[in-house]
Amino acid sequence: MKRRDFITILVGATTWMSAARAQELRRTIGVLGSASYGAFPGAEAAFIEGLKTAGFIEGRNISIEWRWAEAQYNRLSLLAGELLSRNVAAIVTWDAPASLAAKAATKTTPIVFLTGADPVEIGLVQSFSRPSGNLTGIYNLTTGLGPKHLELLHELLPTASTIVSFLNPTNPNAHAYALRTQTAADALGLHLQVLTANTDGDLEAAFAVMVRQRADALLVIADPFFIARREQVVALAAGHAMPAIYPVRFFPECGGLMSYGAAVGSLYQHVGTYAGRILKGAKPVDLPIEQNTEYELVINLKTAKALNLTVPPTLLARADEVIE
Repeated sequence: MKRRDFITILVGATTWMSAARAQELRRTIGVLGSASYGAFPGAEAAFIEGLKTAGFIEGRNISIEWRWAEAQYNRLSLLAGELLSRNVAAIVTWDAPASLAAKAATKTTPIVFLTGADPVEIGLVQSFSRPSGNLTGIYNLTTGLGPKHLELLHELLPTASTIVSFLNPTNPNAHAYALRTQTAADALGLHLQVLTANTDGDLEAAFAVMVRQRADALLVIADPFFIARREQVVALAAGHAMPAIYPVRFFPECGGLMSYGAAVGSLYQHVGTYAGRILKGAKPVDLPIEQNTEYELVINLKTAKALNLTVPPTLLARADEVIE
């Protein structure tokens, strides 16, 4: 073969490979969340790793469009529309409000959701075993954790009688969480008071109410609003010497007393691998709703000492991590 012919073939092959790679890069998915990028530290990286294990590598054969409502739920519909205008192959939603907004925006584009609310109860799907329409995903059982949170608080503070629960009234999880938590409080003989907050001013006002009513402890629901403001919530709890249990480990990592909730890394990686199955051609209706099974207990002993609390050895023994 002449050198000129070889160069021509090589150039042609290179051009074809470049075109093929460019074609790969045109495949795009959208991620829609109610909080902000980085609100769940490590979640984005875990999600990308999950996509990678499914064969999709960002910058090679997949690109990701991120949209965040910054805890302003009324923006979710607009952001869902933006993603659809980008002709995304699928939309991945990171919480119940985002999932409901995406469902309202499209009946054709596949949606892979993560929700802490029961997806059947809030109307995302009709069945766990065979979801309807264009949705499937992961159920994180947030609404079912209220009784566990109360149980842990009761073990730590056996003489406590009044517990305050913070809820965001605009979150579709809130009502079911409150009902389950109230039932558990009744069984334990505890007085549960629900205070609502969805603005920074609401948070400060809620803490003022807690102090006036001599509450013994605080329970915070898993909500993008509270998680995005975890440092403010933890600081207010410390300022009022208020023992509290939180929904994810990010709270005790920044000084909160205790948390019980999903192991974030494995949860979001699972979401990524599930989204990968859709990208490989699986239909949402053929993928049953999966339930998260990995939860972790984190205790901050430094904070416990600052509150003059002695953590029972039995509770320490069950902790997945103790921060000293």
